[in-house]
Amino acid sequence: MKAFRTLLMATALCSSSALAAAYTVKAGDTLYQVALTHNLEPAELMRLNGLNSSTLEVGQKLNVGDAAQAPASQAPATQTPATRPAATAPRAAASRPAAARPAPRTAAAPAKAKVARPAQASAAPQKGQAFVRTAATRFLGIRYAHGGAGGGGLDCSGFTMRVFQQLGINLPHSAAAQWRAGSAVNSRNLQPGDLVFFNTTGTVASHVGIYVGGGMMANANSFYGRTMIEPLFSNPYWASRFVGARRVLS
Repeated sequence: MKAFRTLLMATALCSSSALAAAYTVKAGDTLYQVALTHNLEPAELMRLNGLNSSTLEVGQKLNVGDAAQAPASQAPATQTPATRPAATAPRAAASRPAAARPAPRTAAAPAKAKVARPAQASAAPQKGQAFVRTAATRFLGIRYAHGGAGGGGLDCSGFTMRVFQQLGINLPHSAAAQWRAGSAVNSRNLQPGDLVFFNTTGTVASHVGIYVGGGMMANANSFYGRTMIEPLFSNPYWASRFVGARRVLS
């Protein structure tokens, strides 16, 4: 009887941890809302669940990554006993020659300060890239409309134009004209916020989207009839029609 109760308790614990990592889509939910609620980027949520588009279905179960955070919080607890004896052992030995070695320790301190400065400088562009991803997700799920740039619908260049307006950057309402904006970027050096261009009609730069990181792009897709996030180079259609990228964010 005892063994049976233990088995029931273990089963309950396992099921509760599984529920913590899952979210069931409700009516009215969007990919952006679910990702924001669970402190995730939309592209990251799509990768966790192997989604090829930003469309969600009511009742769909999503992995929101909570279970992965639990082991991380427990890791320090197992390491703290090991750190205490290690710290006490060197104190007794170090107390005798301490006066002889202060100079090398103070000399090493400036080197650490120099290494910390570039890390702070790199935070600025990452912040701008995060703003681009957030701005792009605000316009997801809007219906596609040829020539559209407002509430009635958006086309590809209308979508990119509206996203960058949120960042104070004015782009022309034309994929071909946006192709001439900013500076060229190699496909190996893409960053979130870069404009990506495709030849879909036999002319250069007939379609434009926004790279959002993780091999994904946001764009107004005329085939699906809405603005969405989808794979870039892992999608054979887009990979075979990619013609280049431009960077308009400094």
